[in-house]
Amino acid sequence: MKNIKRFSVFAIIGMLLLAFNACDDSSELFEISTPTAANLSELSFSKLELDAVNTNNPALTLNWDKADYGQQAAVNYTVEFSADEEFTAPAIATVVTGLNSVTLSVNEVNAAAGNAGLNPFEWKDLYVRVVSSLGTQNGAKTPSNTITLEVYPFFNYVFNDFYIVGDATAPGWNNNNNNPALFRDADDSNTYYYTGFFADNGHFKVLATKGLWTPQYGTDDGSSVGVNDGTGSDPERFPTAGASGITAGFYTFKINFASNTFSFEPFDETGITSPASLSLEGTSTASIALTPLDFDGHIWTASNVKLNPGNVEFVTDAGAKWGNTTSFSGTATVSGGAIPVVVEDEYDVWFNDLTGRYILIPLNL
Repeated sequence: MKNIKRFSVFAIIGMLLLAFNACDDSSELFEISTPTAANLSELSFSKLELDAVNTNNPALTLNWDKADYGQQAAVNYTVEFSADEEFTAPAIATVVTGLNSVTLSVNEVNAAAGNAGLNPFEWKDLYVRVVSSLGTQNGAKTPSNTITLEVYPFFNYVFNDFYIVGDATAPGWNNNNNNPALFRDADDSNTYYYTGFFADNGHFKVLATKGLWTPQYGTDDGSSVGVNDGTGSDPERFPTAGASGITAGFYTFKINFASNTFSFEPFDETGITSPASLSLEGTSTASIALTPLDFDGHIWTASNVKLNPGNVEFVTDAGAKWGNTTSFSGTATVSGGAIPVVVEDEYDVWFNDLTGRYILIPLNL
């Protein structure tokens, strides 16, 4: 028994000594010398026009001599784009570790150039550098030399699109059933509308992506917008929290994603007659027929239609031309002008003949 106790005391003393030595151990700390910055190689060309059609094609390969921190350590390299030589507000194109070369696609260059402040459809200088750093905290950041090239970006689609789902609406509780899009306000990209028929005793939610249940938006208190972004629980259904459903009729749903507020108000459709037919016409396309929803004949749609740069209008069977001068979304009026199509792509097109609101959603930008 005495031997066991004696051993226990020695063991405890040994562990304390080990702990003390461990606290004092600095063998894994290392010092770095003044870093030698990466040297970014000049390009073999000075102008780059980005192709809005083949966006997955390679556009730009960057090569550099690795930075030297005087230690054997994996070095991070952040590729930065800027609209000015001072890199006042740089955009990150990509980050790689341990490499000294990277190839960026057309879409990656276009997005980063747009984020850096370059306007679409305009030649402008783009400044490029590589910033090296160490560790997960990106310590000892060291910028390389800067190279410059002229870039001609295409349109950088910066908008979000949203869709309706629920047993009060056309698709029911199916998240991928030609779900009608919400109509974005042309002057406030945080505000969206949906005016139309809602079924009796039903509810609805808003989805950010067709076919996915998150992010999804609803309300838990009947006045503010709640969201499950994929990390939390689902909010309750619109328009009110609880079990009471909608009385069948026409309503306008308005939602603002900046203030997280919404409204749901009756809409008087009396006297508004839908056209017998509606088509999309203009310099961007041959005539494309739109189809009204069976659920609500005031909501018209055409899916996955190819539009070229130019313009379009909504033309009724009586020859009335509905349009406006805002691209992607807006409120059309008779003889209101041609809607600009600024970039070639496949689009989902939605038009509401109750309000004149339209939205053209590019599918590949």
